[in-house]
Amino acid sequence: MSRFNREDLRQKKIAVLMGGLSAEREISMRTGNACLKALQGLGYQAVAIDAGHDLPEQLQAENIDIAFIALHGRFGEDGRVQGLLEMLQIPYTGSGVMASSVAIDKVVTKKMLLYHELPTPGFEFMRPGDSSEQLLERCKHLPLIVKPSREGSTIGISIARSREALRHGIDTAAALDGTVLIEDFIDGSELTVSVLNGVALPIIQIVPKGGFYDYHAKYTAGQTEYLLPAPIDAVITQRVQQAAVAACEALGCRGAARVDFMLREREFYCIEVNTIPGMTETSLLPKAAAEAGIEFPQLVEQILLDVGLDK
Repeated sequence: MSRFNREDLRQKKIAVLMGGLSAEREISMRTGNACLKALQGLGYQAVAIDAGHDLPEQLQAENIDIAFIALHGRFGEDGRVQGLLEMLQIPYTGSGVMASSVAIDKVVTKKMLLYHELPTPGFEFMRPGDSSEQLLERCKHLPLIVKPSREGSTIGISIARSREALRHGIDTAAALDGTVLIEDFIDGSELTVSVLNGVALPIIQIVPKGGFYDYHAKYTAGQTEYLLPAPIDAVITQRVQQAAVAACEALGCRGAARVDFMLREREFYCIEVNTIPGMTETSLLPKAAAEAGIEFPQLVEQILLDVGLDK
């Protein structure tokens, strides 16, 4: 639990950590600036820090008391920044070191989901040093989804409908991350459930105009339709929301998280868990929160109020 209340936090200097060193730097800047504006509008002493290799020196130079983490991808969403902040005894928002490092790795996440008997598509994977030819040999059917295991924002993801496309997809993903995930293609509806402080928000169905929710569809206004609340029956809605909360609990997530699913007929499959969801103008967490009656500044404040250490 947080040891701070609103009045305590208004006396603290808060760094919104954004940008960073990952392939998702651009999105992180948009997330961070939106959160910074919201915090300042609510009367908090918030400043922006572009989290580089000199982050410890930046934090000390600014006399930072609290870190609001708005970093996506490696060096921010993977437990490394969280570990640094633990060492510096600077309380921070969101999930802790272990949950962050597990959730960023899609392969480890899927193993955790299976252990907790949560449905996820069948998969194969390749770690650094493994043979891509052996991975290809294990993939007996098509189509398949190919992903770098530790990237987000759909960076490096592809649908392989031929052996040539599969080989190319593996090479592309491996160039971004030595660990490559090959996942069964689920032909169905894409759903996402935001979880805020342990409570599932309304489900969003994602309908990309191009048929595939890639980086362009995700971050280009007008390229994707969002059905909110998702047009699925009450029983499935409840089951998917329960699974989202269970997935966050299984990984030990705190604060805000987002769990992605595929729904085929009445069967759903958990795809991945995001411990620092985007907060841009096209992001899904703010849309779901608004549907639940939580405006953007209040959403940012709720994330801040869960700040702490030793998570």
